[in-house]
Amino acid sequence: MLHLHDTATGTVRQLEQRTEGEVSMYVCGPTVYDVPHIGHGRATLTFDILRRYLSFTGLRVHHVANITDVDDNIIKRATEQGRTEPEVAAEFEARWWEAMDALGDLRPTDIPHATAYIEDMVALVSDLQARGLAYETPDGMYLEVSKVDGYGLLARQTLESLQAGARVEANEDKRSPLDFALWKKAKEGEPSWDSPWGPGRPGWHTECVVMSLDLLGQGFDLHGGGQDLAFPHHENERAQAVADGKVFARHWVHNGWVVVEGTKMSKSLGNFTSLPDLLAQHDARAYRLLVLRAHYRSPIEVTPDTVADAEKGLERLDTLARRFSVGDYLAQAADGFLVEGLGLAEGIEPAALAEFRIRMDNDLDTPGALAGIFELVTAAHTAADAGDAKHAQDVAHTAAVLAGALGLSLRNETDEVDADTAALIMQRDEARAARDFARADALRDELTALGWTVEDTASGTAVRR
Repeated sequence: MLHLHDTATGTVRQLEQRTEGEVSMYVCGPTVYDVPHIGHGRATLTFDILRRYLSFTGLRVHHVANITDVDDNIIKRATEQGRTEPEVAAEFEARWWEAMDALGDLRPTDIPHATAYIEDMVALVSDLQARGLAYETPDGMYLEVSKVDGYGLLARQTLESLQAGARVEANEDKRSPLDFALWKKAKEGEPSWDSPWGPGRPGWHTECVVMSLDLLGQGFDLHGGGQDLAFPHHENERAQAVADGKVFARHWVHNGWVVVEGTKMSKSLGNFTSLPDLLAQHDARAYRLLVLRAHYRSPIEVTPDTVADAEKGLERLDTLARRFSVGDYLAQAADGFLVEGLGLAEGIEPAALAEFRIRMDNDLDTPGALAGIFELVTAAHTAADAGDAKHAQDVAHTAAVLAGALGLSLRNETDEVDADTAALIMQRDEARAARDFARADALRDELTALGWTVEDTASGTAVRR
């Protein structure tokens, strides 16, 4: 059974399903006012890998990720550019999905937009006010967190500790610096919706409560996002659900940061690398491999050197695919999934599968699982070189399937070969068949000089640019 770290308890514990055979998962999505950076890419890859693994083990996954399409940053960008907020949101949502598709992330099952749930958010805030837990100020409605049982759970601190460390607030109308906006009254020229407190828009922390409970129901299995969202964002979501008498997420999972020279990368610090820029310069699979090499809760540093090293790892996988004619199982499997015991996942080495499951079930130990896959790569080549073609093919197939379970596709295509190169390949294969290895080596050198990388495969000489 899969065990994951739970931010709420600070322990690694079993992920329990509310409904047998299903996992309900909510992951915070983007605020669409700019292009995504590689920190966003790390977060979406983390939960894509989790989702794929859950599906690989035979579970049905209901994955919800929201789009925040009304926000201070969207309003600011629209004002600066003389555009409407919906125009800005539409542009950057399209660019978000373009980047996610390039990464190979599966689209969520449901993608709710904040602006489609305004009426439900107003109803939630009204209910919190009726319960005596929310209060009105000149600029909006706020939740009084001191009245919420267990506030601070995801910060792993008591309310008193959080209050002692809270920064001094400029808003003197708030009863506590920790109280947060449920509804923001509109300023002139801002987009707004009607409410009992006047025109305005919801606070950021409110939208996910309404959308997750609507689409997944109470007591859904897992809520995820980046480590920076645990507090205050996720804590404030949880607080509203608790205050409204609802059972919220039962397991909280947060991935680590992408760091630049030890500092968390973020747009506000201006030290971020655009994800589209990274993907324009490198194989998107290299970034997935780089993410897989680190435990999801650990920080990772993305540099030209670390990406280049990941591309070398990809080359090992692609070389395996070409030699043994195993390919992109993701493209061949229904809905992008590989389900254990079904279809393409049949016939894989039982011991390798068991070890893979042990590592992944241990808090999603992707570094360990990936190490096992590369051990299989080496074993396949060793078996083939020793003449055990059947075992080599089985091991290569296993490596490719397990890589597919992590969302890593393998590529076995070769470049188009011209007539002169094809003639040299034929001569080399004839030389090898005649055990004239000196001649075969000389032909390899000739092919290399023409710009080809030469590989020996079970079916003969293979070349690629």
